[in-house]
Amino acid sequence: MDIAKKLSILADAAKYDASCASSGAPDRASTGEAGIGSTSRMGICHSYAPDGRCISLLKILLTNFCLYDCQYCVNRRSSDIPRARFAVEEVVQLTLDFYRRNYIEGLFLSSGIIRSPDYTMEELTRVARTLREVHDFRGYIHLKTIPDADERLIAEAGRYADRLSVNIEMPTAESLTALAPEKSVTSIKTTMGRMRMRRDEVKAEPRAGTFAPAGQSTQLIVGADASTDRTVLQTAETLYGSYRLRRVYYSAFSPIPHASAKLPTRAPPLVREHRLYQADWLLRHYGFTADEIVVDAGGALDLEIDPKLAWALAHRDQFPVDVNCAPRETLLRMPGLGARNVKRLLATRRQRKIRYVDLVKLRCDMTKAAPFIVTVDYRPVRDTCESQALRSALVTMPRQRGLFDDLGAAAATGN
Repeated sequence: MDIAKKLSILADAAKYDASCASSGAPDRASTGEAGIGSTSRMGICHSYAPDGRCISLLKILLTNFCLYDCQYCVNRRSSDIPRARFAVEEVVQLTLDFYRRNYIEGLFLSSGIIRSPDYTMEELTRVARTLREVHDFRGYIHLKTIPDADERLIAEAGRYADRLSVNIEMPTAESLTALAPEKSVTSIKTTMGRMRMRRDEVKAEPRAGTFAPAGQSTQLIVGADASTDRTVLQTAETLYGSYRLRRVYYSAFSPIPHASAKLPTRAPPLVREHRLYQADWLLRHYGFTADEIVVDAGGALDLEIDPKLAWALAHRDQFPVDVNCAPRETLLRMPGLGARNVKRLLATRRQRKIRYVDLVKLRCDMTKAAPFIVTVDYRPVRDTCESQALRSALVTMPRQRGLFDDLGAAAATGN
């Protein structure tokens, strides 16, 4: 099989893994030095970091052959999809060729399990080691970690990769056992724990070398089992607290050919994945807990409004809030105010009292914020309005714009 055909198969097979953003990598460059590549802050396509940067990565599998038969995975052992496998040297050459053509900034490499976890992890590590030591490649490298692989192999992978990740996939141990019987939550979490310990050791003693400086991440599949959004976020909260993960990624389940009867036949709405990412942001940056974020008794996030607004509507007794005297923790919980808005607001109010126009100038989302704030010159007229009525006023149903909408508007106005 020629390399172009392999690339077509193995790039397509890697598309279901969402945990490939490259934020957090240390700055490296080859300008004025030997070597090739960099971890510059400019990208051209494909993957987006949390700060909005666009990162281009060669995202492929080493192989889509796999010993495991995970029911939610298109590459499972019992699947009848076309199979392919790269040699280590082919992945190295592809990465270098793509970089020289300015297509990519780095490599995201995963793999099906072949022969054994140790053998697979050793092959993945060989790719990173060859790029770093033989070709002095200084771009970003993200390796998918094999949970049951020897600790020595994972430690070596961390020397060469900017980020390591191991996908836990299912929100509960029961779901993982039912849908991926060859996998074990215990072994996955043990691997996460070892990576955290290794990173802590390097942080405490810099002379010990480097180990995955961009941290570790994982992925949760949403909608493949009956887990509620509350359960998904509780799992993410535990992972952040226990293993200091840089990110938890959420991937909406996509129905696959010849799927098991245990799996749903329809994909969950993509907006559910979007709401989980918004809720995850509240977990990591706004001081919320998973139990606070999900206000619905059934454990589902509101798909029509964002989680912070949903929380505020469920806690009307805490609003409106005077932005001139509220502490930072309270301001972060206010709809329409982001972390950057709050930082600027606190700096401004050290100089003078905050007025409504100041919030507008700070680019706060006043449509959401107005019913919940008090300034020296403003108090909401609907502060006694019922939450359901206020919610109805704030909800705007999205509408797909038509191709000729602007032309129709122009014709109606005679312009």
